[in-house]
Amino acid sequence: MNTFIPTGIQLTYLVAASLFIFGLKKLGSPATARNGNVIAAVGMLLAVVATLLDQHVLNYEMILIGLVIGSVIGAVAAYKVQMTEMPQMVGLLNGLGGASSALIAVAEFWRLLDSSQPIPLDVNISMLLDVLIGGVTLTGSFLAFAKLQGLVSGTPITFPLQQPVNLLLLGTYLAGSAYLIISPDSLPIFLAVVAVSLVLGVMFVLPIGGGDMPVVISLLNSLSGVAAAAAGFVVMNNMLIIAGALVGASGIILTEIMCKAMNRSLFSVLFSAFGSVTTASGGSAAGTSNQTVRSIDAEEGAMMLGYARSVVIVPGYGMAVAQAQHSVRELADQLERMGVDVKYAIHPVAGRMPGHMNVLLAEANVPYTQLYDMEDINPQFEQADVALVIGANDVVNPAARSDANSPIYGMPILEVDRAKQTIVIKRGMSAGFAGVDNELFYKDKTTMLFGSAKDMVAKLVSEVKQL
Repeated sequence: MNTFIPTGIQLTYLVAASLFIFGLKKLGSPATARNGNVIAAVGMLLAVVATLLDQHVLNYEMILIGLVIGSVIGAVAAYKVQMTEMPQMVGLLNGLGGASSALIAVAEFWRLLDSSQPIPLDVNISMLLDVLIGGVTLTGSFLAFAKLQGLVSGTPITFPLQQPVNLLLLGTYLAGSAYLIISPDSLPIFLAVVAVSLVLGVMFVLPIGGGDMPVVISLLNSLSGVAAAAAGFVVMNNMLIIAGALVGASGIILTEIMCKAMNRSLFSVLFSAFGSVTTASGGSAAGTSNQTVRSIDAEEGAMMLGYARSVVIVPGYGMAVAQAQHSVRELADQLERMGVDVKYAIHPVAGRMPGHMNVLLAEANVPYTQLYDMEDINPQFEQADVALVIGANDVVNPAARSDANSPIYGMPILEVDRAKQTIVIKRGMSAGFAGVDNELFYKDKTTMLFGSAKDMVAKLVSEVKQL
Protein backbone atom coordinates (compact mmCIF):
# COMPACT_ATOMS: atom_id res chain seq x y z
CA MET A 1 0.00 0.00 0.00
CA ASN A 2 1.18 3.51 -0.82
CA THR A 3 2.04 5.10 2.52
CA PHE A 4 2.28 8.67 1.20
CA ILE A 5 -0.15 10.96 3.01
CA PRO A 6 -0.20 14.76 2.52
CA THR A 7 1.49 16.87 5.18
CA GLY A 8 -1.75 18.64 6.10
CA ILE A 9 -3.37 15.35 7.02
CA GLN A 10 -0.35 14.31 9.07
CA LEU A 11 -0.44 17.62 10.96
CA THR A 12 -4.14 17.11 11.65
CA TYR A 13 -3.30 13.66 12.98
CA LEU A 14 -0.73 15.25 15.29
CA VAL A 15 -3.33 17.69 16.66
CA ALA A 16 -5.83 14.85 17.10
CA ALA A 17 -3.26 12.74 18.97
CA SER A 18 -2.53 15.68 21.28
CA LEU A 19 -6.25 16.05 22.00
CA PHE A 20 -6.46 12.32 22.75
CA ILE A 21 -3.69 12.59 25.33
CA PHE A 22 -5.13 15.74 26.88
CA GLY A 23 -8.62 14.22 27.02
CA LEU A 24 -7.28 11.00 28.51
CA LYS A 25 -5.59 13.00 31.25
CA LYS A 26 -8.87 14.70 32.15
CA LEU A 27 -10.65 11.33 32.28
CA GLY A 28 -8.62 10.58 35.41
CA SER A 29 -10.96 12.65 37.60
CA PRO A 30 -14.78 12.53 37.85
CA ALA A 31 -14.84 16.32 38.00
CA THR A 32 -13.16 16.71 34.59
CA ALA A 33 -14.19 13.43 32.91
CA ARG A 34 -16.99 14.94 30.82
CA ASN A 35 -14.73 17.66 29.45
CA GLY A 36 -12.06 15.06 28.76
CA ASN A 37 -14.55 12.97 26.82
CA VAL A 38 -15.54 15.99 24.70
CA ILE A 39 -11.90 16.88 24.00
CA ALA A 40 -11.09 13.31 22.93
CA ALA A 41 -14.24 13.24 20.77
CA VAL A 42 -13.13 16.41 18.98
CA GLY A 43 -9.77 14.76 18.38
CA MET A 44 -11.48 11.73 16.88
CA LEU A 45 -13.63 13.95 14.66
CA LEU A 46 -10.50 15.65 13.31
CA ALA A 47 -8.88 12.27 12.71
CA VAL A 48 -11.91 10.95 10.82
CA VAL A 49 -12.25 14.08 8.67
CA ALA A 50 -8.53 14.05 7.86
CA THR A 51 -8.71 10.39 6.88
CA LEU A 52 -11.68 11.05 4.60
CA LEU A 53 -9.64 13.71 2.81
CA ASP A 54 -6.96 11.16 2.01
CA GLN A 55 -6.66 10.54 -1.72
CA HIS A 56 -6.70 6.78 -1.15
CA VAL A 57 -10.35 6.83 -0.09
CA LEU A 58 -12.22 5.51 -3.13
CA ASN A 59 -15.83 4.98 -2.06
CA TYR A 60 -17.29 7.88 -0.09
CA GLU A 61 -20.87 6.68 -0.60
CA MET A 62 -20.38 3.48 1.41
CA ILE A 63 -18.45 5.37 4.10
CA LEU A 64 -21.25 7.93 4.49
CA ILE A 65 -23.86 5.17 4.67
CA GLY A 66 -21.84 3.51 7.41
CA LEU A 67 -21.44 6.80 9.29
CA VAL A 68 -25.17 7.50 9.18
CA ILE A 69 -26.15 4.00 10.31
CA GLY A 70 -23.55 3.94 13.07
CA SER A 71 -24.45 7.44 14.29
CA VAL A 72 -28.16 6.59 14.48
CA ILE A 73 -27.49 3.37 16.39
CA GLY A 74 -25.08 5.12 18.74
CA ALA A 75 -27.47 8.01 19.45
CA VAL A 76 -30.41 5.69 20.13
CA ALA A 77 -28.28 3.50 22.39
CA ALA A 78 -27.00 6.53 24.31
CA TYR A 79 -30.55 7.63 25.09
CA LYS A 80 -32.14 4.21 25.63
CA VAL A 81 -29.53 2.28 27.62
CA GLN A 82 -29.96 2.65 31.38
CA MET A 83 -26.92 3.65 33.42
CA THR A 84 -27.24 0.37 35.32
CA GLU A 85 -26.72 -1.41 31.99
CA MET A 86 -23.57 0.53 31.15
CA PRO A 87 -21.25 -2.45 31.86
CA GLN A 88 -23.07 -4.44 29.18
CA MET A 89 -22.82 -1.47 26.81
CA VAL A 90 -19.09 -1.18 27.40
CA GLY A 91 -18.71 -4.90 26.76
CA LEU A 92 -20.51 -4.60 23.43
CA LEU A 93 -18.46 -1.60 22.37
CA ASN A 94 -15.24 -3.42 23.23
CA GLY A 95 -16.37 -6.34 21.10
CA LEU A 96 -17.29 -4.13 18.14
CA GLY A 97 -13.91 -2.41 18.37
CA GLY A 98 -12.17 -5.78 18.19
CA ALA A 99 -14.40 -6.84 15.30
CA SER A 100 -13.63 -3.73 13.25
CA SER A 101 -9.89 -4.20 13.72
CA ALA A 102 -10.03 -7.88 12.78
CA LEU A 103 -12.13 -7.09 9.70
CA ILE A 104 -9.47 -4.63 8.53
CA ALA A 105 -6.93 -7.46 8.58
CA VAL A 106 -9.32 -9.82 6.77
CA ALA A 107 -10.13 -7.22 4.12
CA GLU A 108 -6.46 -6.38 3.56
CA PHE A 109 -5.55 -10.06 3.23
CA TRP A 110 -8.34 -10.54 0.69
CA ARG A 111 -7.27 -7.44 -1.27
CA LEU A 112 -3.65 -8.56 -1.48
CA LEU A 113 -4.73 -12.07 -2.41
CA ASP A 114 -6.98 -10.83 -5.25
CA SER A 115 -4.34 -8.45 -6.56
CA SER A 116 -1.73 -11.23 -6.61
CA GLN A 117 0.65 -8.88 -4.84
CA PRO A 118 3.24 -10.43 -2.54
CA ILE A 119 2.38 -9.94 1.13
CA PRO A 120 5.29 -8.30 2.98
CA LEU A 121 6.44 -10.11 6.11
CA ASP A 122 5.73 -7.18 8.44
CA VAL A 123 2.22 -6.74 7.07
CA ASN A 124 1.61 -10.48 7.29
CA ILE A 125 2.63 -10.62 10.96
CA SER A 126 0.54 -7.52 11.73
CA MET A 127 -2.52 -9.11 10.09
CA LEU A 128 -2.10 -12.33 12.06
CA LEU A 129 -1.75 -10.46 15.35
CA ASP A 130 -4.72 -8.27 14.45
CA VAL A 131 -6.87 -11.29 13.74
CA LEU A 132 -5.89 -12.96 17.01
CA ILE A 133 -6.36 -9.95 19.28
CA GLY A 134 -9.43 -8.65 17.47
CA GLY A 135 -11.09 -12.06 17.37
CA VAL A 136 -10.46 -12.72 21.07
CA THR A 137 -11.78 -9.25 21.93
CA LEU A 138 -14.91 -9.75 19.80
CA THR A 139 -16.15 -13.06 21.17
CA GLY A 140 -14.72 -12.50 24.66
CA SER A 141 -16.54 -9.17 24.99
CA PHE A 142 -19.79 -10.59 23.66
CA LEU A 143 -19.61 -13.43 26.18
CA ALA A 144 -18.89 -10.91 28.95
CA PHE A 145 -21.98 -9.00 27.80
CA ALA A 146 -24.03 -12.20 27.93
CA LYS A 147 -22.85 -12.94 31.48
CA LEU A 148 -23.61 -9.43 32.68
CA GLN A 149 -27.01 -9.44 30.98
CA GLY A 150 -27.90 -12.78 32.54
CA LEU A 151 -28.12 -14.57 29.18
CA VAL A 152 -25.31 -16.87 30.37
CA SER A 153 -24.59 -17.90 33.95
CA GLY A 154 -22.36 -15.37 35.68
CA THR A 155 -20.54 -18.10 37.59
CA PRO A 156 -17.28 -19.50 36.20
CA ILE A 157 -17.92 -22.26 33.66
CA THR A 158 -15.27 -24.97 33.63
CA PHE A 159 -14.97 -28.47 32.21
CA PRO A 160 -12.39 -31.29 32.34
CA LEU A 161 -9.17 -30.69 30.36
CA GLN A 162 -10.13 -27.06 29.82
CA GLN A 163 -6.57 -25.76 29.97
CA PRO A 164 -5.17 -28.46 27.62
CA VAL A 165 -7.94 -27.59 25.16
CA ASN A 166 -6.95 -23.92 25.37
CA LEU A 167 -3.30 -24.80 24.80
CA LEU A 168 -4.30 -26.96 21.81
CA LEU A 169 -6.25 -24.05 20.30
CA LEU A 170 -3.35 -21.68 20.87
CA GLY A 171 -0.95 -24.19 19.33
CA THR A 172 -3.26 -24.52 16.32
CA TYR A 173 -3.23 -20.75 15.87
CA LEU A 174 0.57 -20.61 16.10
CA ALA A 175 0.96 -23.48 13.64
CA GLY A 176 -1.43 -21.83 11.18
CA SER A 177 0.36 -18.51 11.54
CA ALA A 178 3.73 -20.14 10.91
CA TYR A 179 2.34 -21.76 7.77
CA LEU A 180 0.96 -18.42 6.54
CA ILE A 181 4.30 -16.70 7.09
CA ILE A 182 5.90 -19.31 4.83
CA SER A 183 2.99 -19.54 2.36
CA PRO A 184 0.97 -16.34 2.80
CA ASP A 185 -1.48 -17.01 -0.06
CA SER A 186 -3.48 -19.82 1.58
CA LEU A 187 -7.04 -18.57 2.11
CA PRO A 188 -8.35 -21.75 3.87
CA ILE A 189 -5.56 -21.61 6.46
CA PHE A 190 -6.16 -17.91 7.02
CA LEU A 191 -9.89 -18.48 7.58
CA ALA A 192 -9.05 -21.34 9.96
CA VAL A 193 -6.80 -19.00 11.95
CA VAL A 194 -9.65 -16.47 12.14
CA ALA A 195 -12.04 -19.18 13.41
CA VAL A 196 -9.57 -20.36 16.07
CA SER A 197 -9.14 -16.78 17.28
CA LEU A 198 -12.89 -16.43 17.73
CA VAL A 199 -13.07 -19.68 19.72
CA LEU A 200 -10.15 -18.57 21.90
CA GLY A 201 -12.13 -15.48 22.90
CA VAL A 202 -14.98 -17.64 24.19
CA MET A 203 -12.60 -19.95 26.04
CA PHE A 204 -10.84 -16.92 27.52
CA VAL A 205 -13.93 -15.50 29.26
CA LEU A 206 -15.86 -18.73 29.92
CA PRO A 207 -14.14 -19.62 33.24
CA ILE A 208 -14.29 -16.07 34.64
CA GLY A 209 -17.01 -15.22 37.14
CA GLY A 210 -19.27 -12.17 37.07
CA GLY A 211 -17.53 -10.68 40.09
CA ASP A 212 -14.33 -10.37 38.07
CA MET A 213 -16.02 -8.40 35.30
CA PRO A 214 -14.38 -5.06 36.26
CA VAL A 215 -11.00 -6.60 35.52
CA VAL A 216 -12.17 -8.47 32.42
CA ILE A 217 -13.89 -5.45 30.86
CA SER A 218 -10.82 -3.32 31.51
CA LEU A 219 -8.55 -5.95 29.96
CA LEU A 220 -10.80 -6.39 26.91
CA ASN A 221 -10.84 -2.63 26.48
CA SER A 222 -7.04 -2.71 26.44
CA LEU A 223 -7.07 -5.54 23.90
CA SER A 224 -9.42 -3.58 21.63
CA GLY A 225 -6.84 -0.80 21.61
CA VAL A 226 -3.97 -3.18 20.85
CA ALA A 227 -6.04 -4.66 18.00
CA ALA A 228 -6.61 -1.16 16.62
CA ALA A 229 -2.87 -0.43 16.77
CA ALA A 230 -2.17 -3.68 14.92
CA ALA A 231 -4.74 -2.66 12.31
CA GLY A 232 -2.88 0.64 11.99
CA PHE A 233 0.27 -1.26 11.06
CA VAL A 234 -1.70 -3.30 8.53
CA VAL A 235 -2.98 -0.24 6.63
CA MET A 236 0.01 1.99 7.56
CA ASN A 237 -2.08 4.64 9.32
CA ASN A 238 -0.24 6.59 12.02
CA MET A 239 -3.40 7.90 13.69
CA LEU A 240 -4.81 4.42 14.16
CA ILE A 241 -1.53 3.23 15.67
CA ILE A 242 -1.41 6.13 18.15
CA ALA A 243 -5.07 5.88 19.18
CA GLY A 244 -4.84 2.12 19.61
CA ALA A 245 -1.64 2.39 21.64
CA LEU A 246 -3.22 4.97 23.98
CA VAL A 247 -6.28 2.79 24.56
CA GLY A 248 -4.15 -0.31 25.04
CA ALA A 249 -1.76 1.33 27.50
CA SER A 250 -4.46 3.06 29.56
CA GLY A 251 -6.53 -0.12 29.63
CA ILE A 252 -3.71 -2.28 30.95
CA ILE A 253 -2.87 0.34 33.61
CA LEU A 254 -6.51 0.34 34.72
CA THR A 255 -6.50 -3.47 34.73
CA GLU A 256 -3.52 -3.46 37.07
CA ILE A 257 -5.29 -0.99 39.36
CA MET A 258 -8.33 -3.27 39.46
CA CYS A 259 -6.19 -6.29 40.31
CA LYS A 260 -4.47 -4.42 43.15
CA ALA A 261 -7.86 -3.39 44.51
CA MET A 262 -8.77 -7.09 44.70
CA ASN A 263 -5.32 -8.15 45.95
CA ARG A 264 -5.11 -10.68 43.15
CA SER A 265 -2.87 -11.16 40.17
CA LEU A 266 -4.18 -10.93 36.63
CA PHE A 267 -3.21 -14.58 36.15
CA SER A 268 -5.40 -15.54 39.11
CA VAL A 269 -8.35 -13.59 37.72
CA LEU A 270 -8.08 -15.21 34.30
CA PHE A 271 -7.25 -18.79 35.22
CA SER A 272 -8.28 -19.60 38.80
CA ALA A 273 -12.07 -19.69 38.19
CA PHE A 274 -12.49 -17.76 41.43
CA GLY A 275 -16.02 -17.96 42.76
CA SER A 276 -16.82 -21.29 41.16
CA VAL A 277 -17.77 -22.70 44.56
CA THR A 278 -20.09 -21.29 47.17
CA THR A 279 -17.85 -21.97 50.12
CA ALA A 280 -14.25 -21.23 50.81
CA SER A 281 -11.69 -22.62 53.19
CA GLY A 282 -10.65 -20.54 56.11
CA GLY A 283 -13.92 -18.61 56.36
CA SER A 284 -17.47 -19.35 57.35
CA ALA A 285 -19.46 -20.51 54.37
CA ALA A 286 -22.38 -18.38 53.43
CA GLY A 287 -25.33 -18.90 55.69
CA THR A 288 -23.59 -21.37 58.06
CA SER A 289 -22.54 -18.98 60.83
CA ASN A 290 -24.12 -19.47 64.26
CA GLN A 291 -23.67 -15.79 65.09
CA THR A 292 -26.66 -13.49 65.35
CA VAL A 293 -27.37 -10.23 63.60
CA ARG A 294 -29.31 -7.19 64.79
CA SER A 295 -32.08 -6.10 62.46
CA ILE A 296 -33.80 -2.71 62.47
CA ASP A 297 -36.63 -1.09 60.53
CA ALA A 298 -36.60 2.07 58.44
CA GLU A 299 -37.79 4.25 61.31
CA GLU A 300 -34.86 3.24 63.54
CA GLY A 301 -32.44 3.66 60.65
CA ALA A 302 -33.78 7.14 59.92
CA MET A 303 -33.28 8.18 63.53
CA MET A 304 -29.66 6.98 63.47
CA LEU A 305 -29.00 8.89 60.24
CA GLY A 306 -30.98 12.02 61.06
CA TYR A 307 -29.30 12.61 64.41
CA ALA A 308 -25.79 11.90 63.15
CA ARG A 309 -23.24 14.61 62.46
CA SER A 310 -21.35 12.65 59.79
CA VAL A 311 -22.62 9.92 57.45
CA VAL A 312 -20.58 7.96 54.91
CA ILE A 313 -22.61 6.21 52.19
CA VAL A 314 -21.02 3.10 50.66
CA PRO A 315 -22.71 2.08 47.37
CA GLY A 316 -22.31 -1.41 45.94
CA TYR A 317 -23.62 -3.61 43.18
CA GLY A 318 -26.90 -4.08 45.05
CA MET A 319 -27.58 -0.37 44.61
CA ALA A 320 -26.92 -0.70 40.88
CA VAL A 321 -29.23 -3.69 40.49
CA ALA A 322 -32.02 -1.93 42.38
CA GLN A 323 -31.39 1.33 40.45
CA ALA A 324 -31.47 3.14 43.77
CA GLN A 325 -28.97 5.91 42.96
CA HIS A 326 -31.62 8.63 42.67
CA SER A 327 -33.20 7.64 45.99
CA VAL A 328 -29.74 7.66 47.57
CA ARG A 329 -29.15 11.21 46.30
CA GLU A 330 -32.55 12.25 47.71
CA LEU A 331 -31.64 10.76 51.09
CA ALA A 332 -28.29 12.56 51.11
CA ASP A 333 -29.95 15.87 50.21
CA GLN A 334 -32.44 15.50 53.03
CA LEU A 335 -29.70 14.69 55.54
CA GLU A 336 -27.68 17.72 54.42
CA ARG A 337 -30.70 19.98 54.98
CA MET A 338 -30.65 18.71 58.56
CA GLY A 339 -27.00 19.67 58.94
CA VAL A 340 -25.50 16.20 58.44
CA ASP A 341 -22.13 15.98 56.65
CA VAL A 342 -22.53 13.36 53.88
CA LYS A 343 -19.74 11.66 51.96
CA TYR A 344 -19.65 8.74 49.51
CA ALA A 345 -16.97 6.02 49.77
CA ILE A 346 -16.10 4.43 46.41
CA HIS A 347 -14.27 1.09 46.16
CA PRO A 348 -12.45 0.57 42.83
CA VAL A 349 -14.13 -2.77 42.09
CA ALA A 350 -17.62 -2.07 43.44
CA GLY A 351 -19.96 -2.98 40.60
CA ARG A 352 -19.37 -4.67 37.28
CA MET A 353 -17.04 -2.27 35.50
CA PRO A 354 -14.31 0.18 36.50
CA GLY A 355 -15.92 3.34 37.85
CA HIS A 356 -19.39 1.77 37.91
CA MET A 357 -20.44 3.54 41.12
CA ASN A 358 -19.06 6.87 39.90
CA VAL A 359 -21.12 6.58 36.72
CA LEU A 360 -24.34 5.79 38.58
CA LEU A 361 -23.88 8.56 41.13
CA ALA A 362 -22.99 11.03 38.37
CA GLU A 363 -26.28 10.14 36.67
CA ALA A 364 -28.05 11.07 39.93
CA ASN A 365 -26.13 14.39 39.95
CA VAL A 366 -24.22 13.62 43.13
CA PRO A 367 -21.57 16.37 43.52
CA TYR A 368 -18.10 15.16 42.62
CA THR A 369 -16.73 16.76 45.78
CA GLN A 370 -18.64 14.24 47.87
CA LEU A 371 -17.04 11.21 46.19
CA TYR A 372 -14.00 9.82 48.01
CA ASP A 373 -11.63 7.10 46.88
CA MET A 374 -10.84 4.26 49.25
CA GLU A 375 -7.45 5.64 50.29
CA ASP A 376 -8.95 9.04 51.15
CA ILE A 377 -12.06 7.90 53.02
CA ASN A 378 -10.67 5.03 55.14
CA PRO A 379 -8.89 7.34 57.63
CA GLN A 380 -12.20 9.21 58.11
CA PHE A 381 -14.40 6.28 59.10
CA GLU A 382 -13.44 6.51 62.78
CA GLN A 383 -14.89 10.02 62.89
CA ALA A 384 -18.09 9.00 61.04
CA ASP A 385 -21.19 8.55 63.19
CA VAL A 386 -22.87 6.22 60.67
CA ALA A 387 -21.64 4.25 57.69
CA LEU A 388 -24.55 3.35 55.40
CA VAL A 389 -23.69 0.32 53.24
CA ILE A 390 -26.06 -0.13 50.29
CA GLY A 391 -25.69 -3.45 48.51
CA ALA A 392 -21.94 -3.85 49.06
CA ASN A 393 -20.48 -7.07 50.48
CA ASP A 394 -16.92 -8.32 49.95
CA VAL A 395 -15.51 -4.80 49.61
CA VAL A 396 -16.51 -4.06 53.24
CA ASN A 397 -15.74 -7.49 54.77
CA PRO A 398 -13.31 -7.11 57.73
CA ALA A 399 -12.11 -10.68 57.12
CA ALA A 400 -9.90 -9.23 54.41
CA ARG A 401 -8.00 -7.54 57.21
CA SER A 402 -8.26 -10.04 60.08
CA ASP A 403 -8.62 -13.61 58.74
CA ALA A 404 -5.41 -14.87 57.14
CA ASN A 405 -7.24 -17.97 55.89
CA SER A 406 -9.96 -16.05 54.11
CA PRO A 407 -9.86 -16.10 50.28
CA ILE A 408 -10.15 -12.30 50.32
CA TYR A 409 -7.40 -11.78 52.92
CA GLY A 410 -5.22 -8.83 51.99
CA MET A 411 -7.78 -7.27 49.65
CA PRO A 412 -8.03 -3.54 50.35
CA ILE A 413 -11.50 -2.80 51.75
CA LEU A 414 -13.59 0.14 52.85
CA GLU A 415 -13.16 0.01 56.63
CA VAL A 416 -16.78 0.74 57.53
CA ASP A 417 -16.50 -1.35 60.72
CA ARG A 418 -14.43 1.48 62.22
CA ALA A 419 -17.41 3.86 62.12
CA LYS A 420 -19.39 4.45 65.32
CA GLN A 421 -22.42 2.71 63.80
CA THR A 422 -22.93 0.79 60.56
CA ILE A 423 -26.23 0.22 58.75
CA VAL A 424 -26.23 -2.44 56.01
CA ILE A 425 -29.07 -2.48 53.47
CA LYS A 426 -29.29 -5.95 51.96
CA ARG A 427 -31.96 -8.32 50.71
CA GLY A 428 -30.73 -11.20 52.87
CA MET A 429 -27.68 -12.86 54.34
CA SER A 430 -26.33 -14.26 51.08
CA ALA A 431 -22.57 -14.17 50.57
CA GLY A 432 -20.71 -11.98 48.15
CA PHE A 433 -18.63 -13.14 45.21
CA ALA A 434 -16.02 -14.75 47.48
CA GLY A 435 -18.61 -17.15 48.89
CA VAL A 436 -17.84 -16.46 52.56
CA ASP A 437 -19.82 -14.84 55.34
CA ASN A 438 -19.26 -11.15 55.91
CA GLU A 439 -17.94 -10.58 59.45
CA LEU A 440 -19.31 -7.05 59.30
CA PHE A 441 -22.89 -8.31 59.62
CA TYR A 442 -22.22 -9.76 63.09
CA LYS A 443 -20.36 -6.81 64.60
CA ASP A 444 -21.87 -5.21 67.71
CA LYS A 445 -21.99 -1.84 65.97
CA THR A 446 -23.69 -3.21 62.83
CA THR A 447 -27.43 -3.24 62.18
CA MET A 448 -29.13 -4.83 59.18
CA LEU A 449 -31.94 -3.22 57.19
CA PHE A 450 -33.31 -6.06 55.07
CA GLY A 451 -35.00 -5.36 51.76
CA SER A 452 -34.50 -3.99 48.27
CA ALA A 453 -32.06 -1.08 48.22
CA LYS A 454 -34.47 1.17 46.34
CA ASP A 455 -37.41 0.41 48.64
CA MET A 456 -35.41 0.71 51.85
CA VAL A 457 -33.73 3.97 50.86
CA ALA A 458 -37.12 5.41 49.85
CA LYS A 459 -38.50 4.46 53.26
CA LEU A 460 -35.49 6.05 54.95
CA VAL A 461 -36.14 9.26 53.03
CA SER A 462 -39.76 9.26 54.12
CA GLU A 463 -38.89 8.64 57.76
CA VAL A 464 -36.07 11.19 57.82
CA LYS A 465 -38.46 13.88 56.55
CA GLN A 466 -40.69 13.24 59.57
CA LEU A 467 -37.92 13.81 62.12
